[in-house]
Amino acid sequence: MHSDEAYSAVINKILSGGADFAEIFLEERYTGSINMVQGEVEGSVSGKLFGAGLRAFKGTRSIYAYTNDLSLNGLMRVAERLKAVIDQKRNVDTVIDFRKQDYVDLCPVLFAPEKVSKKEKVAVMKLAHEGASTFSNTISQVVVNYIEYDQSVRIYNSEGVKAQDRRARTRLAISAVATHNGNMETGFYGPGGAMGFEFFNLKDPRAAGERAARIADRMVKAEYAPAGKMPVIISNEFGGVIFHEACGHALEATGVAKGASVFAGKLGQKIANECVSAVDDPTIHNAWGSANVDDEGTPTRRNLLIDRGILKSYMIDRLGALKMEMEPTGSARRQDYTYAPTSRMSNTFLLPGEYYPEEIIAATDYGLYAKSLGGGSVMPSTGEFNFAVMEGYMIENGRITKPVRGATLIGKGNEVLTKIDMVGNDLARGQGMCGSISGSIPADVGQPTVRVSELIVGGRN
Repeated sequence: MHSDEAYSAVINKILSGGADFAEIFLEERYTGSINMVQGEVEGSVSGKLFGAGLRAFKGTRSIYAYTNDLSLNGLMRVAERLKAVIDQKRNVDTVIDFRKQDYVDLCPVLFAPEKVSKKEKVAVMKLAHEGASTFSNTISQVVVNYIEYDQSVRIYNSEGVKAQDRRARTRLAISAVATHNGNMETGFYGPGGAMGFEFFNLKDPRAAGERAARIADRMVKAEYAPAGKMPVIISNEFGGVIFHEACGHALEATGVAKGASVFAGKLGQKIANECVSAVDDPTIHNAWGSANVDDEGTPTRRNLLIDRGILKSYMIDRLGALKMEMEPTGSARRQDYTYAPTSRMSNTFLLPGEYYPEEIIAATDYGLYAKSLGGGSVMPSTGEFNFAVMEGYMIENGRITKPVRGATLIGKGNEVLTKIDMVGNDLARGQGMCGSISGSIPADVGQPTVRVSELIVGGRN
């Protein structure tokens, strides 16, 4: 760590090349992971990462470089490279008045990951394995992954921002494979939080293992889902991945600023049914995607994206703000110092409505109940998506009947928003990793139970 004057000198070096804005992002991170197969530890990796990313703006042009040489000379060499790229000399020799930001820590850490013994972590994994492996005699394989990191960042920029944050993450990921009559199905559950080992005071690892196994066990015995257009009820929690992928990315300035989004230029317009409201909220205490400041040092805030069907806001980083002539929303994120930040989601979810889930099911004569969603693909510019249903059931005469497997949901995100006609009161969130041009980052997805009046279901007729 250097003095404020030293970081001011580095920033001045960048500005002397003609830059309009300069920034330093410093990171130190501990990472750890353990892999367990069939109750036996097969691998364990831990390490430390550190480095700095330096960025300059010239108009709406961004130049980025990084180094793991954190000496003052090392930072100055990178600053000189940025200066040379812009190549418009000007005299700059001012001491920047950095203003340290104070905040209430949204994600306190009680038991730092690095301080907890491997034995304690393996014990948690064994509980998850036992919960899955003993659930049913159909379960043939269980894989448990334990993932953790503890990241400290500091951010300085030419506008006087001086920010720091600590982000610890702990996650348990369980995959259970079931086999029956020559068929094989996989169930997955991956809970996580922005906290240390105390996460397991809140999340029962045995129950987590049972949940993954239940999905595999039910689906391996199921018939294939029918194909065609039909009403689809999407359950709460990780069902929100459709909104995240098919709509959320299209609300990020990364695409909106370039006009490469179906929602570009639609602020104040109706884009969804009146029963639909959505937020991106990185201020939820200890939530998987939360932080005190974003990766540009902007304080995080709750952003109302859609209010009763009306588009109210985008998720905007500094560069996006310049291009869109709007204010940043505290939405800049990156995987680590080797990536320049861009606008990203954090904890993004649909807000609860007025119906009990049972009411939504009872009001549906025939359709598919998507209890759990798996992987899929999305075309960000159009919102076209294709998602696998990991756990599905048929709805007949207002009741959930038989389990079905092999279903996929096919549609366009902007069209689905207009076809959501019932929203439940059972909001829940699930955890995942989100990939984009600034790398892979932890993100919460979520929603209450919702009904889409008509959606294409891929299956077998």
